Amino acid sequence: MSNDHPIVEQANSLLNELIKWRRTFHQHPELSFREFGTSQFVVETLQKMEGMNIERGIGVETSVVGTLTSGEGPTIAIRADMDALPITEENTASYSSKNNGVMHACGHDAHTAVLLGTASILANLFKKNEVKGTVKFIFQPAEESTDQHGLSGSPYMLQAGAYDNADAAIALHVCPWLPVGHFQMNDGYSMANVDVFEAKIFGTGGHGAYPELGTDPIWMLGPVMQALHGIIARKVSALDAGVISIGQIHAGTASNIIPTEVSLQGTIRSYTSETRDLLALELMKAFSIAENLGGNFSLNVQKGEPALNNSAIINDLITGAISDTYPELQIINRPFGLGGEDFGYVTQKLPGSMFFLGCAQIDGVQRDLHTPNFDMDESSLPIGTAILVQTAIKFLNGEVILPHN
Repeated sequence: MSNDHPIVEQANSLLNELIKWRRTFHQHPELSFREFGTSQFVVETLQKMEGMNIERGIGVETSVVGTLTSGEGPTIAIRADMDALPITEENTASYSSKNNGVMHACGHDAHTAVLLGTASILANLFKKNEVKGTVKFIFQPAEESTDQHGLSGSPYMLQAGAYDNADAAIALHVCPWLPVGHFQMNDGYSMANVDVFEAKIFGTGGHGAYPELGTDPIWMLGPVMQALHGIIARKVSALDAGVISIGQIHAGTASNIIPTEVSLQGTIRSYTSETRDLLALELMKAFSIAENLGGNFSLNVQKGEPALNNSAIINDLITGAISDTYPELQIINRPFGLGGEDFGYVTQKLPGSMFFLGCAQIDGVQRDLHTPNFDMDESSLPIGTAILVQTAIKFLNGEVILPHN
């Protein structure tokens, strides 16, 4: 996609490099907290950019932060995630995954390539003294998974100071449900709080031939499930986003033995903190029905990443950057859904926003995120690069007024 905007021209000139980087990452995907080859490639590429200061291991061993600065002016952070998923790729392209059982099925290969392209263009602008301020390029590990402490890469990098002194943060995510040349944006809550729960319903169990002699947790499960699935319909306002889904139920060892317990696992999704708290409370009430049926229960709710809360002010800046560079392209304003995104930790701490970049291949095949056949139209790569660069330039030029804390 060509026009005469100088940033677009520079991004288009990087097309072959962006594709090469993206395909290198795609061929060599690495799981969360194990992005050793990916981070090394990022470091080696950043080292070729004049004026780039590089730090490694901020919060997570495989993290990389590159910084360009003139020593004065505002600071903006631009973030890309680097990890892949435990999915076996079904595509047969020349650049398909070489790591069996691991795949870039969520576009993080593209995010990382785009951020490298963004850094390359901005490094040249800093070298020519065409911009003033500071840009921090955050290459984040472990967006997809958490560690034994229930934390992903974003909170670790925040706690370790990767975003210190940043006045704002931006990020993009590729979007396979929109064609190239379309963007999806949303002010406010745009992706969900992600909580998981583990529960058990306890009875005494017994012989399957004599159920009257014991208490049956499988029987108790029926009313509990009915109450649980009624929470969204009857306890949460139809105007609020909320989901409770059961992903696992396990019970029993034989056909003629009533088990002593039933185990369940599931996920809870919401936008607001009020709905998040309400769902946890109502979940407790639903499982307490087991006590009225002669049983008992345990419930553990583990809070995950917070909802992505996009700043309307930063969105206006991104929208302006899109209008500057690609005025003919289409912006769709609606929330991104109830998926999780650990960039939400960042938007809790400072004004920030993520936008979705259309990348669908127009061939009639559905290639959703987190599926074995995910792929993308690589002509979207320079578009994303140009938008991030232009947004950073506008921010550094003071084209936004942020509220004081």
